[in-house]
Amino acid sequence: MLFDVAVEIVNAFGHPNITAKHPTTLEITKDKWLSRRGDCIIGVNADKSLADFSAEFKNMVRNKDTIVIVILNIGNIKEIIVGHGDPRLTYSSPRKIIIRRSSYIDESTALIRSSKAARDLDRMLVSKLRSEDIRLRIMFIALKLHKINSIDVPIRRIVKDFPNPHYIP
Repeated sequence: MLFDVAVEIVNAFGHPNITAKHPTTLEITKDKWLSRRGDCIIGVNADKSLADFSAEFKNMVRNKDTIVIVILNIGNIKEIIVGHGDPRLTYSSPRKIIIRRSSYIDESTALIRSSKAARDLDRMLVSKLRSEDIRLRIMFIALKLHKINSIDVPIRRIVKDFPNPHYIP
C-alpha cells in the first residue's frame, strides 16, 4: 500500500443562527446553542470532539506529511476540504473541532492550511444547515503517504487503495 489511512465520522446538526461567513476557520461543536456571532460554526450538538477521535487517527495527523481530507455531507450535497497535519496538533478539545486556513494551532485545531473556511462553503449547503432538523455527517480521512520511489506509479493503484469517498455510514 502506498499510504496509511485512518477515518473518523462525526455527526452534527444545523441551527438557525448558522451563517458560515468566517474567512479563515470552520468549526463543529458539541454545544447545542449558537449565537449569531459564531460565524465559523457550521454544526452543533456534535457526537464527537477532537478528544473523542481514536489514538490511531491522532497519531497519524501528528505528522507534517499527513494530508487530511474532510467530506461534509447532507443528502446529495457534498463538500470536500483538504488540509495538513502537524506534529504540534494535540486533539485535546472536549468540545470543538476547528479547521484552519492558517498554521495556528491550539487544542481545538483538527488541521491546518485548509483549502476552505466557512465562507467558502457552497451556499446551498449553508442554507440547509440553518435547520435544526438537518444532520451533517463529516468524514475525516487522514492520509499519510509512504515514500514513493518512482513518479510513474499508476493512478489506479492509488485509487484502488483509497477509501470510497461516497461511503458514509
